[in-house]
Amino acid sequence: MNGRTRFPPVEIGTPGPGHAGEMWTVQRAAYVGEAQRYRAPDIPPLRETLDALRADLTAPGVVARAAWEGPRLVGSVRGRVSGTAMEVARLTVAPDRHGHGIGRALLAAVHAAAPPSVTLCWLVTGARSDDNLRLYAAAGYRVTGTATDAAGVDLVRLERAAVPVGGRS
Repeated sequence: MNGRTRFPPVEIGTPGPGHAGEMWTVQRAAYVGEAQRYRAPDIPPLRETLDALRADLTAPGVVARAAWEGPRLVGSVRGRVSGTAMEVARLTVAPDRHGHGIGRALLAAVHAAAPPSVTLCWLVTGARSDDNLRLYAAAGYRVTGTATDAAGVDLVRLERAAVPVGGRS
């Protein structure tokens, strides 16, 4: 062997309420780094409760996708559909699995899961989250606005046109 750890292939699927605990654990692990970057321990993803996440998974208009390596849930994302727009929210990847294409695969999966009525996808991320900004730019997102949240974090809003069915990415 070349000294590199081999991981099982990543499988993307639809999580159910029974996966909420694993999703919540990965979300918290993923967002701790963001909270440290911004010196803001009270960011919304770290305030979200397990019950709120579980409820989100069964809420009307929510599409969720998760990534598994074997039995281990290593990432997830939620899309919240409202009319012709879908907010991409809580894209998370386990910190030890960053840089392996899992975030890119989850983003593509949530885009593909959007109903045909969706013409616009949007999201917010930290203005200094360079890896996130590169990922979203590569997926076709463009900055459309800025804001500062209640925790004092400078955010950017990004948008992209939804790709028609048959050509989704």
